Amino acid sequence: MDFRFTAEEEAFRAKLHGWIERTSEQVFGHGGAIGASTASLLDVGDDGQWRRLKEYHRKLHEAGYAALHWPIEYGGGGATLIEQAIYQDEVLSFGLPLYGCNQLAIDRIGPTLMFMGTQAQKDRYLPKMLTGEEVWCQGYSEPNAGSDLASLQTRAVIDGDSFVVNGQKVWTSLAHRADWQVLLVRTDPEAPKHKGISYLLVDMKTPGITIRPLVQMTGESGFNEVFYDNVRVPRENLVGEVNQGWQVSIATLMYERLSGGTRHPVERTITQLLELSKHVEFDGMTANRHPYVRQKLTQFAIEARCLRLSRYRSLTAHLKGKIPGPESSFGKLFATELNLRVAMFADELLGSYSALDKGSLGAVEGGRWQQRMLAARGLTIAAGSSEIQHNIIGERVLKLPKG
Repeated sequence: MDFRFTAEEEAFRAKLHGWIERTSEQVFGHGGAIGASTASLLDVGDDGQWRRLKEYHRKLHEAGYAALHWPIEYGGGGATLIEQAIYQDEVLSFGLPLYGCNQLAIDRIGPTLMFMGTQAQKDRYLPKMLTGEEVWCQGYSEPNAGSDLASLQTRAVIDGDSFVVNGQKVWTSLAHRADWQVLLVRTDPEAPKHKGISYLLVDMKTPGITIRPLVQMTGESGFNEVFYDNVRVPRENLVGEVNQGWQVSIATLMYERLSGGTRHPVERTITQLLELSKHVEFDGMTANRHPYVRQKLTQFAIEARCLRLSRYRSLTAHLKGKIPGPESSFGKLFATELNLRVAMFADELLGSYSALDKGSLGAVEGGRWQQRMLAARGLTIAAGSSEIQHNIIGERVLKLPKG
């Protein structure tokens, strides 16, 4: 297989790299996003950081990079699959979010509306997703319906021209920043759990919605609890058919698992871990000279390369016209589990210094490795836990019998 870019693709990569380098420094300061941890960059509970993310999104849109993967007819870049892959690699190499402040909308909600929404919904919502004027969140998980999403119990009943919603969602990223939400509700409680679900578009300023931020052990507050008390949603905000929302939600989840899988910036994290090993001691010597450390770093690098090659395999399938399937679960599973092992090894490498939080005297690299260690486990749960991904791979890819 030839991994070399054509002259045109290399020119696109070089132009994009230069733009990201300049813009990230303008928005995020000296060193740009490379100097910050991904966790702190995406701390949407910080008002100042949120303003910077909004500004970065505005610049992305003005430069035509906000949604390269969207068709031109919807305001996107109409980029080739190779150009999209180049964009993802370059952005992640800087530790930046792929789609500015509106990741959920541009990555998965917008594409879902393109294929399953009405023309009126496309005309109303897609343009403001692109500009970042309207930020979106995703109302899926509930206290008793996380990885087993089909067990959700938030209810919606039809009353005239509206759905009336009552219930609760949890772990809702960006809810306290979002203008709109895609919301899964149960509209037929008598139907089997994968039936009787509907997919709604909800204005987050609607009366009856209460949002409570959840502070994680990292100190960040990107997640939220959301409560619905007789919230009225116009019937024209239904996507697809009543009681057929599971099919719509699966389309959104497939995009989510693609974005959470082989696009995870684990290669960048491994590169930074290698650099860290040059400056700390391990068992009486510089860490990068110790055989045990060298073996671990080499193994991480090999697995990261395997992940990249797997992504190229998926890219090849797309170039041949195949659509994403359950194989996307492999990328999500492998990347987040590898990221967890990398974070745990950084903890081992730093020894007692790993316990020092950001801002603490003696904290190595500002405490960013502790932040990564605390956050890494959550990534194996988000977008479908590792256990769920194992089941999908076993049952749908390997065709193994259900246990």
